[in-house]
Amino acid sequence: MLAVATFILFTLLVAYVSYRKTKGEALNTSDGYFLGGRSLGWFVIGGSLFLTNMSANNFIGENEQVYIDSVAVMAWGMTSILSLIIVSEFILPIYLRNGSVTTPDFLEDRFDPSIKKWISIIFLVGYVINMMPPVLYAGAVAFNGMFDLSGVFGLSNWATIWILVWSIGIVGSIYAIFGGLKAIAVSDAINGIGLVIGGLLVPFFGLLYIGDGSFSVGLDMILTQNTEHLNAIGKPDSPVPFSTLFTGMLLVNLNYWGTEQYIMQRVLGAKNLAAGQKGIALASVLKVISPILLNIPGLIALHIYFNIENTAEIYPRLIGDVMPEYLTGFMAAIIFGAALTTFNSGLNSSSTLFMLNIYKPYLKHKNKEIADVSLIKKSKYLQVFLAMTAMFIAPFIAFVDGGFFDYIQKVAGFFSVPIFTILFVGFITKKVPPIGAKVALIFFITCYALTQLIFDTGLHFLHIMAILFVTSTIIMLLFGKFYPMKVPYQPIDKKLVDIRPWKYRHIVSFILVLIVIAAYIFFSPLGVAS
Repeated sequence: MLAVATFILFTLLVAYVSYRKTKGEALNTSDGYFLGGRSLGWFVIGGSLFLTNMSANNFIGENEQVYIDSVAVMAWGMTSILSLIIVSEFILPIYLRNGSVTTPDFLEDRFDPSIKKWISIIFLVGYVINMMPPVLYAGAVAFNGMFDLSGVFGLSNWATIWILVWSIGIVGSIYAIFGGLKAIAVSDAINGIGLVIGGLLVPFFGLLYIGDGSFSVGLDMILTQNTEHLNAIGKPDSPVPFSTLFTGMLLVNLNYWGTEQYIMQRVLGAKNLAAGQKGIALASVLKVISPILLNIPGLIALHIYFNIENTAEIYPRLIGDVMPEYLTGFMAAIIFGAALTTFNSGLNSSSTLFMLNIYKPYLKHKNKEIADVSLIKKSKYLQVFLAMTAMFIAPFIAFVDGGFFDYIQKVAGFFSVPIFTILFVGFITKKVPPIGAKVALIFFITCYALTQLIFDTGLHFLHIMAILFVTSTIIMLLFGKFYPMKVPYQPIDKKLVDIRPWKYRHIVSFILVLIVIAAYIFFSPLGVAS
């Protein structure tokens, strides 16, 4: 009962603070509802970015892969830091200068409205199929693992997952539908503080548990035993081979941090470029500790669970077994918040993309106008529909073969790097025509589908992404050479926010790169994996 009480108290606290912070906000305008009024500060941006990324998927999926394979999976977090540095320096200024509300807005100015519509549709499909359902499923698995709700209520695991998926989905929908982006961002920042504190407590109590009350003994155990799991240099047959860090993984992370609407929407709501860059720096600093949160518990689990049927339950079971009851409730609230934030972010971003990039242009084409109040009302109806769709899909992820986290990354390949390819070429060229972008997009998605669903190439899916990225880029450049735009693209500063950069960004970036290198030296045959 104590665990349940602490869960309810912390969850209600987050909801109350979010309500107080957003009370009186202008949610009847597009900027107010979808971008938080372009008034988000660096702390809210950084905390929101971090928590949106640190969903239940990551806690469950990465610790599962550490248990099955090794800490090579930490590459996703480490390359995220490098990607965030690139986004902060080169991509964010372009968006803010362009006055973008959605990331595909740039594509309309660079190419044409149809490309913007194509990319918006791909984003929407990706969110409904591969972003929101896994988050709901992971949150449900975590709850069931921590509280054993199946056993308490005498329900089957299947029935429990359905109930939990819908419970998380309904609460998340309320945040997104009635609070807009700012309510989401504020709740993210609060949950982010709790996530860091709670996430650090899990390995702390885990080490005490395996060390029979001694933290140092527990730490020595995970650093000297099962050393094959301590190697971050993934082998060729690993789920994350080391070579993929320099090919598809970097591209996936650049897409995630630089083009994904539900991520970039926070930074697009920054009050100025400096605030956006500070927020990204804060998120990067928090990502430095992500291996402690996402990988160390998996190493601890190796010393506790020797024959576990469903490896996706490792992290929630660890929480329930090693932490005091009152902290179990607190961690449940944190995992609940992590599931909520990614889910409701997906809802808010999906409605933003559809209403502003598809529905509103359609009305304009028909010579019809729509007031912001009516647009937001219809957006809420759309979010209800999308939420219900995701909630119906989520439980069926239980039948997916292979590792949960690996599945998410593979499926994301249909939507992620193809979009980044178009944006990348749009950023660096001025003459590539819209037809070149469309051909490259179709080529990339078709070829990736063939390699994943029909033909076995023997190559890791991240290497395939890199090859298709290079090939698709060449296709677009050829169109630019032989069928260039008659009028080259000229960027325009719409002067909606101050785009003077943060003067300390380079110093912080340099320190972060050194930390990434040090982390790989530590978790390698030169360090603890020897």
